[in-house]
Amino acid sequence: MKTIRIGSGAGYAGDRIEPAVELAEKGELDYLVFECLAERTIAIGQKQKQQDANRGYNELLEARMHAVLPICKAKGVRIISNMGSANPIAAGNAVIKVAHELGLSSLKVAVITGDDVLTLIRTKDLTLDEAGQPVSRFDKPLLSANAYLGAAGLCEALETGADVVIAGRVADPSLFLAPMMHEFKWAANDWHRLGQGTCIGHLLECAGQITGGYYADPGVKEVPDLARLGFPLAEVSEDGRATITKVAGSGGQVTVDTCKEQLLYEIHQPDRYLTPDVVADFSHVRFEHVGEDAVAVSGATGTQRTDSLKVSVGYLDGFIGEGEISYAGPGAVSRGRLALDIVRERFALCDFQPQEMRFDLIGVNALHGETRGQYSDPYEVRARVAARCATRAEAVNVGNEVETLYTNGPAGGGGVMKSVKEILAMDSTLIARDCVQHHITVLESK
Repeated sequence: MKTIRIGSGAGYAGDRIEPAVELAEKGELDYLVFECLAERTIAIGQKQKQQDANRGYNELLEARMHAVLPICKAKGVRIISNMGSANPIAAGNAVIKVAHELGLSSLKVAVITGDDVLTLIRTKDLTLDEAGQPVSRFDKPLLSANAYLGAAGLCEALETGADVVIAGRVADPSLFLAPMMHEFKWAANDWHRLGQGTCIGHLLECAGQITGGYYADPGVKEVPDLARLGFPLAEVSEDGRATITKVAGSGGQVTVDTCKEQLLYEIHQPDRYLTPDVVADFSHVRFEHVGEDAVAVSGATGTQRTDSLKVSVGYLDGFIGEGEISYAGPGAVSRGRLALDIVRERFALCDFQPQEMRFDLIGVNALHGETRGQYSDPYEVRARVAARCATRAEAVNVGNEVETLYTNGPAGGGGVMKSVKEILAMDSTLIARDCVQHHITVLESK
């Protein structure tokens, strides 16, 4: 029975590069996939693109391509990625430029576009889920709207013979499902196998999470050599079964438990996991230890896909102003609490009324509130004040007030940091599938 090997070269935009090189060199791969988009990544990319029409794609794309292109070209490993973000064509051109720099001729890059539906959601006046109102009545500036494409465009891109496939917004598991569909000729309505492939893609999509990175908990769940964490690969057979493993000698581990934790990651309804390709059912998935760092996965299935696609909508939502200051030694917690009380009172005296405020003692109550932190008396704490503001000028005031604690008390404050960040917020909507069309552009190095 035919098998292919698919490696996961990245689990988020800023992931490490060395494990991807290790996979390309030693993983005996057919495909290397870089999954690099979170929910708001494209909104950030759109901001970059507005400032420079040649940017807006993943900032590590060139570095990753310099590292893996020569190996992948020599070994016949095909690369698939959503590093195109808000500007897939510019990303494709960047790959071609890297190929020229490396002296790699006849490198074919297929670029997928069509996920940008900002004009469409305005024309159709679609209703935003969280805002609960149509786009026409939404009072925040929209920045981006990208539909989650599925495996169809990726398959079409692979059929061009491309060495590298670059996309923007594509559902994470679809990046891995596409080479299975392409190699095994799975039909677009073979819901059972598409469900199996989607499960495999979901297991691989976060890279080092399944090899122990997100699993490690010292004294409870030990994971060896995390500094050299190896990224996962799957050996997939034509019938949809797979074995999850990693390169021998790399750090981390692949066990039934690491696989179980990754299976549950970001899954709200295991028997109805909606993707653009299939409604996947993970409720009967089984894992079996079949060797050192090798776990077989089976039991996933699926049913007919929905008639709509999810759209992630990015918009500008004001600014966050932030200030931090540290206190250490005897009475650190008391001085930290006093510092926060002073800033609260200063805001009241200055009639500063932001939309939302937080006053935290990091190390005491910042994550789980006062109840959890009441028995703790650390040697050092960090006081943090953050506020959501309508304007940048208001946000600047937050850090400035924290900074004045240096000389205006309490005693012993140090290490002030302050910042202002524009808020790129996210909402979502649904769009009819037949309104969204993908397009393939083929580029080639000479």
